[in-house]
Amino acid sequence: MKEGKLRVAFFPDGFHEIDGVAMLARQYESFARQRNLPFLLVHAGPSNEVFCDGSVTRMQLQRSAASFALDRAHRFDLLFSRHAGAVASRLKDFRPDIIQITGPSDAGILGALMAHRLHIPLSAFWQTNLPLYARKRAARSMSLLPRSLAGPAAAAAERFSSAAVNRFYKVPRMLFAPNPEIVSELARSTGKACSTMGHGVDAAAFHPAHRDRKDDLFTIGYVGRLTAEKNVRWLAKLEEYLLQTSSVPFRIVVVGEGAEETWLRAKLKCGEFAGVLRGQALSRAYANMDLFAFPSETETFGLVVLEALASGVPAVVTARGGPKYTVRHGVTGYVANDLPEFCEFAASLMASPQTRREMGKAGRVFAQESSWTRAFEGIYSKYADHLRGTRIAPQFGELAEI
Repeated sequence: MKEGKLRVAFFPDGFHEIDGVAMLARQYESFARQRNLPFLLVHAGPSNEVFCDGSVTRMQLQRSAASFALDRAHRFDLLFSRHAGAVASRLKDFRPDIIQITGPSDAGILGALMAHRLHIPLSAFWQTNLPLYARKRAARSMSLLPRSLAGPAAAAAERFSSAAVNRFYKVPRMLFAPNPEIVSELARSTGKACSTMGHGVDAAAFHPAHRDRKDDLFTIGYVGRLTAEKNVRWLAKLEEYLLQTSSVPFRIVVVGEGAEETWLRAKLKCGEFAGVLRGQALSRAYANMDLFAFPSETETFGLVVLEALASGVPAVVTARGGPKYTVRHGVTGYVANDLPEFCEFAASLMASPQTRREMGKAGRVFAQESSWTRAFEGIYSKYADHLRGTRIAPQFGELAEI
């Protein structure tokens, strides 16, 4: 490792999008700039541009006509590697100690290619549970087939995706994952050490003080993409249960967009659809909730859950995925093993204002202890531990081969 400040080149799956990976990328950039750390960020965007701000250089690369939609907000460019020459030249000037990627996106694959060709140590964050995404989407797309055919086909999609993803994650020298379950699984499937990566939340941006609701109508909230892998159809099941068992009037505020929105609009009698919100509008939306319902079973962390807790809102989540490590069952919310429990826990919170207040306060305290600064300091510490004593330097003579 070279002397001085660690030099990181980061190739995230997203930057402008409204999701956890893009949020991570923006926060990582902000951390590096505030600490005056040399940082190169390479991501896809609407045009080819380079932005310089203090110690941070951000290289935005345009996708080609060969790109296709993964969902309404995400795309994959089959020809993204055409940028390899320009990126390699930028890397030559920057001289990174390590290349960090977030997954097998077009940008992530380009980052892995650069690390391989230039002999730069490669690190990867596991941010998205692609095998479970594949199963959920396959199951939804084949929902009209007989269950005897749809079930095995969805399972096959998960197995194929899992094999491909595990092979991809065997390439990096360093691995990070957001919860202990995935840390153990990655270590088992790749044979490499994997470290836990923390997450943070802006406890000032997400704060109970942003509550400005004028009515007393009980408000259940959801924030996230409206897609099959988010399991959002449970919101309709939750509404059906509450209408049958509770006399308390309520609404379900849905923040986000996606392919399941049409179905939800048709099914939810008490639904209010806010679309995609940002900034103060999003902060107010969280703070105006009485309960955060997050039925996803594919989250590796679930940043929106932490944002809800920071806003003083108790959360009900599922026992599958990362959110179960964020919510302290019975303290800051509830972790449900199945749909009946999910509905029962929501109903119990609806019936108990005192419990909601106590859980909201506890959630706020927990969120204040979670900071992006602490998370990235931990990541840099792991980088230093891994690179200490190594003599691996970029072989820029290979640029001619790119």
